[in-house]
Amino acid sequence: MPQADIQKRVAEIEEKVYSGTRLSIEDGLFLDRSVDLLTLGRLAHHVRVQRNGHYAYYNTNIHLNPTNVCVYRCRFCAFRSDLKADKAYVFTDDMVRERVREAQEKGATEIHVVGGLHHQKKFDWYLNLVRVIHETDPDIHIKAWTGVEMNWFSHITKKPYDWVIQELIDVGLGSMPGGGAEIFDETIRKQLCEHKSDSERWLEIHRTAHQLGLRTNATMLYGHVEEAEHRIDHLNRLRTLQDETGGFQTFIPLAFHPENTGLDHLPKPTGQMDLRMIALSRLMLDNFDHIKAYWIMLGEATAQIALGFGADDIDGTVVHETIYHDAGAKTPQALTVPALHRMIQEAGCEPVERDTLYRRVIRDGHRWTIGEPVLA
Repeated sequence: MPQADIQKRVAEIEEKVYSGTRLSIEDGLFLDRSVDLLTLGRLAHHVRVQRNGHYAYYNTNIHLNPTNVCVYRCRFCAFRSDLKADKAYVFTDDMVRERVREAQEKGATEIHVVGGLHHQKKFDWYLNLVRVIHETDPDIHIKAWTGVEMNWFSHITKKPYDWVIQELIDVGLGSMPGGGAEIFDETIRKQLCEHKSDSERWLEIHRTAHQLGLRTNATMLYGHVEEAEHRIDHLNRLRTLQDETGGFQTFIPLAFHPENTGLDHLPKPTGQMDLRMIALSRLMLDNFDHIKAYWIMLGEATAQIALGFGADDIDGTVVHETIYHDAGAKTPQALTVPALHRMIQEAGCEPVERDTLYRRVIRDGHRWTIGEPVLA
């Protein structure tokens, strides 16, 4: 496309952005394929400031990956293990309680639970894990089980999604993470995770969760074998479901880490692509309140810069993250609250500690209470 035509098209999109008009799929494809990073960032930052001012959110959280044994063999995953492999592990109830007590000592408001799909564990094992966490600390918010895990639970119990999710809510589940979405296009999905829950099931599970009153997150794994049309289609499907339910809180673009995976011949996404995906997400997902720059995957420096390219959240302290570190992430295993504050303030933003549901956390050391919603 001639430069003059590109400039004219950018001006048309800019007018839409500044007037609050929804961008089309064609707009998204043009932005992804043809627009320079700084222009994308400028437009996305405008949207970010309109929605969230100069606040940048974080939380004090801890991760629990209760098993790495998994029935699936996704090509992009370095975390999974076969049952009899040397690296295979399974948490006991006592180990779960120990992790929760550690979360209490660190003042965590959230425990984030995802893991492998252990084919020898019945649904009661996964249900009991949530129950043990909740009984050990009734105040900590349990964000657990992706749409893929929920689909597995439905498969092994032969029960519908609403039954599965309600059983988990009844023992303490507070919200769902956004993992397992990968890329919705089925031709790409078959290359990454052929036997895993398909895109329609993932979307239906999140629709069901929203109908039952759960808030959830959403993700997209980029930088592998997908193209612009697959990324925009993915964002559009999320936007459509959000129009219907309003149940998504945060979108997290996830950079593919090829090391130790079945796709290790592919290059890792560049920092420029990381920032482009943050900005593109902010522009396309006009009905999502928050875009997260997940520092574990992006690295601290890129996550910090992303606060000027559309992101308003950098996740949290993230103690005990293993899934992306198994895939070669070189970031620390955790960050302190002062380090998060420094990252945010250096980016020209005001740090705001929030809980999982984006309410202000009022803190006195490790003791905390929940305040008003951050966007109220």
